[in-house]
Amino acid sequence: MSTEPETTEEAEPGTPGAGAPQNDGTSEAEGTTVEKTTVEGTTVEGDTETEDPVADGSAPDDDGTPATDGAAEGSADAAQLSEAEAELAAQQLERERIERRKAEKQGPIEAGAKLSGKAADLLAAVRAVESGEKPVATALREPEPTPRRAAAPEPVRRPQPVAAPAETSAALAPDAVAAVRAVLTGGGAPDALAPQVVGALGEGADEQLREDPWQLLRVAGVRPEQADGFARALLGAECGPDDERRGRAVTVWLLEQAALAGHTALDAPALTAALAQRAVPDPDAAVQSTLAEGEALVFQDALDTAPPAPEESAEEPEERPVRVLVGLERYALAEESLADGLARVMNSVPKADGSAGGWEQAASSTTRSAAELIRAVAAHGLVLHTGGDASQAEAAALLYAARGLGLRGWAATHTPSGRDRFTVQMALYDLPDGPSGAPEDGPVTGVTTVAGLLSGAEGPGRDADGAFDLDLLVVLDAPQLDVETAAMLAESLPDGARLVLSGDPGVLWSAGPGRVFADLLAARVCPQVASRTPDPGPIGELVSGVGIGELNQVEAPGKEVVIVPVRDAGEAVHRTVQLVADSVPRAIGIPAEQTQVITPGHGGAVGTRALNTALKERLNPGPGRFGGFDPGDRIVYSPAPGRTVPGQVVKADADGLHLTCAGLPVVVPKEQVEQSVRHGWALTAHQAVGLRWPAAVVVLPGDAAAALTRPWVYTAFGRAERHLSVVHGVEQALQRAVAEVPQKPRSTRLPALVKAQAPAAG
Repeated sequence: MSTEPETTEEAEPGTPGAGAPQNDGTSEAEGTTVEKTTVEGTTVEGDTETEDPVADGSAPDDDGTPATDGAAEGSADAAQLSEAEAELAAQQLERERIERRKAEKQGPIEAGAKLSGKAADLLAAVRAVESGEKPVATALREPEPTPRRAAAPEPVRRPQPVAAPAETSAALAPDAVAAVRAVLTGGGAPDALAPQVVGALGEGADEQLREDPWQLLRVAGVRPEQADGFARALLGAECGPDDERRGRAVTVWLLEQAALAGHTALDAPALTAALAQRAVPDPDAAVQSTLAEGEALVFQDALDTAPPAPEESAEEPEERPVRVLVGLERYALAEESLADGLARVMNSVPKADGSAGGWEQAASSTTRSAAELIRAVAAHGLVLHTGGDASQAEAAALLYAARGLGLRGWAATHTPSGRDRFTVQMALYDLPDGPSGAPEDGPVTGVTTVAGLLSGAEGPGRDADGAFDLDLLVVLDAPQLDVETAAMLAESLPDGARLVLSGDPGVLWSAGPGRVFADLLAARVCPQVASRTPDPGPIGELVSGVGIGELNQVEAPGKEVVIVPVRDAGEAVHRTVQLVADSVPRAIGIPAEQTQVITPGHGGAVGTRALNTALKERLNPGPGRFGGFDPGDRIVYSPAPGRTVPGQVVKADADGLHLTCAGLPVVVPKEQVEQSVRHGWALTAHQAVGLRWPAAVVVLPGDAAAALTRPWVYTAFGRAERHLSVVHGVEQALQRAVAEVPQKPRSTRLPALVKAQAPAAG
């Protein structure tokens, strides 16, 4: 029984599991003949990658290689936690805090009294268990202000060197794993799944599987048809499609697949339709059973329609239409926590920061766009700032102004590469290194990564209340914030701190569930400052046009943009290798190690696997003695789902695979290599978000034309700083995608939640 997750499309929110498997074939570069390429404008056609984070079978594939998120099992001489471990510990503390909030919110449901039909049935299922062991009453409560946080321990500071988190299975009891192996073998499932099953189900996993074989769906990559076969082998004649256990398990699986595709909740009709497609005879009963067991929550949000005009003669006000959604508890609580945290930021009185004249003086001495941002931040706790890569200069000007007013300002980026680039921006203002850490921590420049800030491995640290020890936080690459990360950031801000979310709304959304930045822009509950600073050069002009739905020809006298037409997959691979290894270094002067290949997906004849195979053969041939890797191989390492760090293989030994990532040594245990390390000459656009290279080669194979979207093209083209080559094989599909195919929708509740608290925010 294969456990390769199926490919999924995000076309419909209710069908997160539908899709076709992708071909994993690889192609090799053919020959070494160099053919001179010419600039032919930029009407490039065809580039694709599904925006669904579960394309090619698993969520992390499009946004980063999969990685375990368990805590590391430290060695006897390890006195400090790694960055990844510290981040996981911070996440655990935050989840415990959310659970405490949930317990404080017990009470009667205030909404939904006038629902009828299916919606009323769903709400009735929740009310039936309000006083039971797993209350779900919080699902329909109106948001209320977040109470002040309890004191949290100071997170561990940056360790040297960074170590990879240990495999979760290493800490699992051997007896528990052996017991699960026996059950899996009896049901015809691979016994290699045993550690994952124990990790997912916990204590007594073997008994849980015997009592409910469909719990196998809790393991990432297992599909319903595989769980059905396992259940038939264990239960025999007792197994049937109408089994209540199957209905619950498939319901939860669909919600988990929807989360991988970016949704925090699904419309109830979409969920029941998806259950029917999965051969669940009574989808409504399956949903109600899932709610009754507390495995999912139900919500009703008022639709954003204009209220009817009041009529004094009316006997009763007209009922407002509502939207009924079903979602997993962790994402529901994260969205509520985020909305509460943002409301607190908007309502808090800013900390003393000098006179208003000081802000105005700072604004008057900078550019127009930066001045607008500074004035908005002076008067508001929460500000949204939109713009391309060049707009980061305005965020730097803001931090410089805040520093001049005596405020502790920090910027947080999505990637270490982004942190380094913004540090250079800050250096233009000749900012002093900040004294916010011990000398052994190295110089502090006021710039950190989001992961490092949350874990305490970087940044200003936390105060006695567990809040960030700062007055102003500017989060760059804000579109990459998923709802759980954003909730942890908002809840960690001290009262009176200002928050600026800055980023390019045209890029692909976050790898994790939610669309935080887009939701807040749509909600219009705080000031929005649009940058007027254009990205420079022909590439900037091309990308700006894509952002508004136009694929324009641009003048590229220095070969900044080159189009390379191809006829088939084999030629696409050959031309890509030729560009990286020879044409771009020779004609543009950018070496192969500074050129990044971006392609739509991992599988297929021109996916990352095939391209990396061909590029390794040309650039760093070797036997791949350690899991397919050799010293000198270019890789990407995923320390946690959704995070991708480029690096290089140094060596391999009994301890694992030794890498250098963002200038730091990393050791990946051998049992983790397959899951968390990939070759990195070629990436997907989701993996490349937040990163930039001197040169980028974007490969547009013909078989990916149907998956093209404007945000994918915008993101892929925007990764190039000085040179962009487009290996073009899709004819008119690219132009059509740029003009007609927007970002795929995601179902979320954040706009309704923040709007409910907007009046209090003033």
